[in-house]
Amino acid sequence: MTAYEYARQRYASIGIDTEDAIRKLQNIHISLHCWQADDVAGFESDGELTGGIQATGNYPGKARNIDELRADILKALSFIPGTHRLNLHEIYGDFKGEKVDRDQVEFRHFESWVEWAMANNLKLDFNSTSFSHPKSGNLSLSNPDPEIRNFWIEHTRRCRAIADEIGRRQGSPCVMNLWIHDGSKDITVNRYLYRELLKDSLDKIFETHYEHMKDCLESKVFGIGLESYTVGSSDFYTAYCTQHRKIVTLDTGHFHPTESIADKVSALLLFVPELMLHVSRPVRWDSDHVTIINDETLDLAKEIVRCNAIDRVNIGLDYFDGSINRIGAYVIGTRATQKCLMQALLEPIETLRAYEAADKGFERLALLEEMKSFPWGEVWDEFCRRNNVPVGESYIAEIQKYEDEVLSKRD
Repeated sequence: MTAYEYARQRYASIGIDTEDAIRKLQNIHISLHCWQADDVAGFESDGELTGGIQATGNYPGKARNIDELRADILKALSFIPGTHRLNLHEIYGDFKGEKVDRDQVEFRHFESWVEWAMANNLKLDFNSTSFSHPKSGNLSLSNPDPEIRNFWIEHTRRCRAIADEIGRRQGSPCVMNLWIHDGSKDITVNRYLYRELLKDSLDKIFETHYEHMKDCLESKVFGIGLESYTVGSSDFYTAYCTQHRKIVTLDTGHFHPTESIADKVSALLLFVPELMLHVSRPVRWDSDHVTIINDETLDLAKEIVRCNAIDRVNIGLDYFDGSINRIGAYVIGTRATQKCLMQALLEPIETLRAYEAADKGFERLALLEEMKSFPWGEVWDEFCRRNNVPVGESYIAEIQKYEDEVLSKRD
């Protein structure tokens, strides 16, 4: 009897079909973030990051251009089971040396991305980019200066049009996320004004309805250098998305460390059509560490499955750790997220619900505890084997080889 056969029988004893869990996980497509490969540099300029974000670490070998970035992403995907998506920021356009300001960006700057993605069995998602620009400052879509505000409105409008064309070309809706850094380092007495301006900007941006893209809005507690006030807070975007039937983006690093992101899933899904997740690992603050199997990520995966919301939750990653091998960071984070989903899919939820309905608290807690030591890892290994990717830690040597042969040659 193989290890998987044993695991299959063990789960069958509590009414769980491991084959069904494998099929479901095969159909969950995680959106990898392109900015892990180069520390959010993009292809516009060599300027530093601004706008409340920061990438830390200087590990050698980061991607320096579009070809290297694409090669690194494909290398990472070769170690990740399943088929997935790639999430692009606007600053990663294929500009071919042309100076294109953000209020002039067009689909043609991303057409080669669509062709590349389709050739590699990938779908694309998209983001507008409000940071690291001469007009970023502390305020973009909430800026009282109409010239600056209109610049960012036009940028975001164009990004929506690009996302729609991407979605049309790839035959799958392109999820477009909108996050802005807008805020204040110190006390402000104009909270209402900036939020009133942001609401007006969003209303203008969303005037055009598109069929092949999905709009998401992402909140944040604070940004670096903007610690005292954030215009696009969780309350603001939750209210806006509820009123306008937009998708709420939950970044696991954008809330207070004691908040449960898993708890937000059921609360929001009663009022908004879908959710977008940006999964990372905050350490004390939004430090974007590589996702691992921890209580927070596991609880989030379980809540998605318990809510029967796999088809209503879009799962992406959002971390940028420049202190370790960046391809390895992709692989660790994506596989960890998938492992959490695997455990969630193997949970005997109907039995647990029956215990809860009958007020059998001991039985419910006992089964939840026993599930922690069930052989879910053997089911995961089988999932990897069927997808022809490395099982266990064997991918480490392959990534080391890529570093020796490719990454170490980069300046």
